Amino acid sequence: MRTIRVETTAATILLTEAPEPKIRDRQTGEIAKDAVSGESLMTLGVVYIEDGESSLIKVTVPESGVADGLALGSPVALPGLLARPWESVFNGQQRHGIAYRAAAVTPGAFPSALGAIA
Repeated sequence: MRTIRVETTAATILLTEAPEPKIRDRQTGEIAKDAVSGESLMTLGVVYIEDGESSLIKVTVPESGVADGLALGSPVALPGLLARPWESVFNGQQRHGIAYRAAAVTPGAFPSALGAIA
């Protein structure tokens, strides 16, 4: 399926779940690896706020892309954020969704418009 680049410059992104290893196989505890580089992958939760609407999303990043100094509730940046629609059949049920992947997660800042209000 097609990968869609997500423009984040007008959004506020807040960290809601600390990065943790992405589990490939829940039964064995195997950590997911990047198919190209072989690097371990991490998942984190964020709230993505734009145009007065918000969404809670999970984002996958390579382990080396997780910056130090991330704090829950603080703004973060997700450079290279991509969205990839997916679908599969599990136990006879059709499932679908959007998987998010970024090159990194780094400390961010609130947009200047929000800073002027506060």
